[in-house]
Amino acid sequence: MRVINIILATFLVVYSACSQNQPNAKFNRVKMDSLFAKIDTEKQGMGSVSISKNGEQVYQRAFGYADVAERIPANATTIYRIGSISKTFTSSIIMQLIEEGKLALDTKLSEYFPEVPNADKITIEQMLRHRSGLFNFTSAKDYTKWMEEPKSRDELIQEMIDNGTVFEPGEKAEYSNTNYVLLSYVAEKIDDKDFADILQDRITKPLKLEHTYYGGKINPEENEARSYTLRDDWEIATETDMSLPAGAGAIVSNPTDLTTFFNALFTGKVVSEKSLKEMTKLIDNFGLGLFQIPFYDQRAFGHNGGIDGFQANVGYFPNDSVAVAYTTNGVGMVMNDILIGVLSIYYGRDYDLPDFKPALKLSNKQLKAYLGVYSSPTFPLKVTITKEGSTLMGQATGQPTFALKAYDTHKFKFDPAQLKLEFMPDEDKMVLQQGGGEFEFSRE
Repeated sequence: MRVINIILATFLVVYSACSQNQPNAKFNRVKMDSLFAKIDTEKQGMGSVSISKNGEQVYQRAFGYADVAERIPANATTIYRIGSISKTFTSSIIMQLIEEGKLALDTKLSEYFPEVPNADKITIEQMLRHRSGLFNFTSAKDYTKWMEEPKSRDELIQEMIDNGTVFEPGEKAEYSNTNYVLLSYVAEKIDDKDFADILQDRITKPLKLEHTYYGGKINPEENEARSYTLRDDWEIATETDMSLPAGAGAIVSNPTDLTTFFNALFTGKVVSEKSLKEMTKLIDNFGLGLFQIPFYDQRAFGHNGGIDGFQANVGYFPNDSVAVAYTTNGVGMVMNDILIGVLSIYYGRDYDLPDFKPALKLSNKQLKAYLGVYSSPTFPLKVTITKEGSTLMGQATGQPTFALKAYDTHKFKFDPAQLKLEFMPDEDKMVLQQGGGEFEFSRE
């Protein structure tokens, strides 16, 4: 679930340049272990990974802590919030309802929630493909003020009504959590059950996914991981109330269950072949609860997720019947880079283990030169730069703060969002780079 917009919203995919994948012989387990040992010891991440081939797990590794304060280590069955990977589960449920004749891709939203703006024009398929035009409620300016508080379905529907629309249905594609929250509400009306029970009855119980369910308040005693942000050390992150994300991001799981689910999805155990074909059909890069993830000449289908300090990614390579899942409750090294390492090692490609260079140490006087509020005519949010102790902090309008790491003169980065900032303090300017875009800011 993309809880944070623009600055912290990252769509992580595994990608690289051309050339051919080598046949998958016995991969270098020692090297794979070394990768995660290094990430762990260098404090560049915490989490768990699983790789399966033909439905059988061939590699699993957990590292770091499920609870830092209590020094509870993560293990193979530790449960993480998976954010927007929930959308693949929700899409699968919707396709099951369509197969049962209880719904259709062209069914209008107005049959269930006529009060939502443009409900008489918005179809189920448009919501599945993020083409409804409904505003993404987690991008609301005040979202971070109430994201940790429970809301009823009626209260969230009212938020959606108040936020309105950003374009006409079908006009284009734009990611919006609103779509999948509403889809889970539609499923609840059809099955006359809470979404948690629908998920259990339709997906987790038949597939025996013992560590996958609709999440609630995090409970480490139940082997549920807390999430963290990395500053000088791991600091506890926010905890979104799970009444908000629903079918867009409220499911919790672990990598072993995720690879099991994706293998089942692509081998006819969740939806029909016809439904899967519809789910994997891409329009403006969106499938139905799925994205395409390239790795050299291979193509996987999967989804990523991010909520609070959690990030997750899962992909399935149909040509190889290989599924890879990674969940993390503490991000240092960019998840995308970790996955490139995992797949490179698995497929026997040349790959050098990462060399983690320590951040540059700056004095208080040096840090003070960057402080202030920065704005740009080409960027919708202001960015406020402050400091906490010896750490430079950034914050975009209405979003949580994030710690910046100095890597060169006047240059800082925040790896979890693949964000770089370059300051020109003598000119009261700053350049922000993210996702291939570059924006110039002026200090107010």
